[in-house]
Amino acid sequence: MAYAYDFVIRGGRYFDGTGAPATDSDVAVKDGRVVAVAPTLDSDAAEQVIDAHGKWVLPGFLDTHTHYDAELLVAPSLSESVRHGVTTVLVGSCSLSMICADTEDASDIFTRVETVPREKVLPILEAKKTWRTPAQWLEHIHSLPLGPNLISLLGHSDLRTGVMGLERATDRRTRPSEQEQQAMEALLEEALELGFAGLSTMCLKFDKVDGDRAWSRTLPSTYARWSEVRRLNRLLRRYDRVHQGAPNAANPLQIFQYLGEAVGLLRKPLKTTLISMLDLKGNATVRPMAMLSARVTNWLNGDFRWQLLPTAFSVYADGMDVVLFEEFGAGEMALDLKDQIERNELLRDPAYRRLFRKNYGNKLSPRVWQRDFADAVVLDCPDPALVGRDFASLAAERGVHVVDFFLDAMIEHGRKLRWFTVIGNHDQERLKRMVCFPHTLLTFSDAGAHIRNMAFYNMPLRFLKLVLQAQCQGEPVMPMEKAIWRLTGEQADWLGVEAGKIRPGDRADLMILDPAGLDQELEQPQWAEMENFGLQRMVNRNPGIIEAVWINGRLAMENDRVMPALGRDAGFGRFLPAGGAQSSPMSSCQTSGLARM
Repeated sequence: MAYAYDFVIRGGRYFDGTGAPATDSDVAVKDGRVVAVAPTLDSDAAEQVIDAHGKWVLPGFLDTHTHYDAELLVAPSLSESVRHGVTTVLVGSCSLSMICADTEDASDIFTRVETVPREKVLPILEAKKTWRTPAQWLEHIHSLPLGPNLISLLGHSDLRTGVMGLERATDRRTRPSEQEQQAMEALLEEALELGFAGLSTMCLKFDKVDGDRAWSRTLPSTYARWSEVRRLNRLLRRYDRVHQGAPNAANPLQIFQYLGEAVGLLRKPLKTTLISMLDLKGNATVRPMAMLSARVTNWLNGDFRWQLLPTAFSVYADGMDVVLFEEFGAGEMALDLKDQIERNELLRDPAYRRLFRKNYGNKLSPRVWQRDFADAVVLDCPDPALVGRDFASLAAERGVHVVDFFLDAMIEHGRKLRWFTVIGNHDQERLKRMVCFPHTLLTFSDAGAHIRNMAFYNMPLRFLKLVLQAQCQGEPVMPMEKAIWRLTGEQADWLGVEAGKIRPGDRADLMILDPAGLDQELEQPQWAEMENFGLQRMVNRNPGIIEAVWINGRLAMENDRVMPALGRDAGFGRFLPAGGAQSSPMSSCQTSGLARM
């Protein structure tokens, strides 16, 4: 018997991803597309009928800030995101794609920044990487059995390194030659023609290079003069694509370079998204200034969005191995030393301790971390007397300065001392106002990176819980239809990709969600195997919320169990080109920026 539908989801509360009012509807899928939505559909016309009464049927979430660039090469299921309802991910963030640079360079600009071990990433690239151009990378991506759909930015650090080499790309005295500038522009244009969503850059000086050749230099993108970036922006503006950036926290005025490019007076506006709008404990001015700058930029015909993590920004640390210490001189000095014995000698030095105390106490310096050890709790340590206590109270008991206590603990326990702090988005009422701010994208999970420091894989679920709880308390933040649109259709439309909606004719990237399951703790981290990396990473696991996920009409996850075919068989996700570009593989011998050099 030939069925009209592959399956029908019956009786669920249907959200289409556009913000339109939800309805109780049946949803039918055939050949990877939604083909019908109606109050009642003929169940006999479906090969399978799935009961969703009391549940929500909604589009798959978009996660538009991840660092899965290495992981997708050996574990393309990206199941840690799919299990939470994510059906589309964006890679190439923060200037860090793995496309143009050679193997070791691509590893070294990625691993220290994103705290994924170099000894894991470099062998993966050595075994897999045969490409040096966007066309060649995309040809490889088409060969992978992707789990979720994939969107990509081209990373400026990667682009600059691929053209100039790592040494020259991280030398402040060196500017690209005209030939090199043109080669970068040619590679970017090739990427945009193929449907890349845009370019990512980096001005934040906390992010450092790994390896031996350029150890502790900042990322290549930070060495670029704005004239270099402006020429690349011309291409983004022409193709109506996105510039993702990160301003230098140590130089707040630098943001005006980004905002000036986003403004559309007498020219086409440049789609720009910056990392990130935070309600910082350590700097209460960041949030209101970010909101004001966005309003003014878009009033001047800009097309600007802050990235916003819609949950408390919690950070975990093993000893001093966390990016928070990169933002001040004494912390940088310690992290620049790879050898633990050398580092311990530094930590014992009285002059170094005086510098650390000075940096710690300087409340006027630019900061992300509030530098308050009373706000940092010990989670694990060989000395059980420290567990569950904050550093400040432990120091007070011993009658020593908190910095001296912390440094002594680092010498004694090193990475075996694990601690936790929340740096921002800690005030629930202010967070509710922030998620309603229209000049934002709800994103910044950093999935695939910071594998021992952060876990925001279930970021969309945390946001829906915030909205649902507010409704139940009689103080609604926004309609649930709008909340789901913010996680799906809004981001897809802004990026110009086919995703985030489940109307008739749309791709069948959808899920069944049980709203009752949101009434559980969502911020508690767990440890799970990082597939084909041979290590454990911090994740979120929230059973009983996402009942089923389909990608391209194929069942990817059901009842907290990832389907064995995900990441092994073709037919789930695919590369989603932006702006209607064609994404078919190009010949590896096609002319490219590198080939012309």
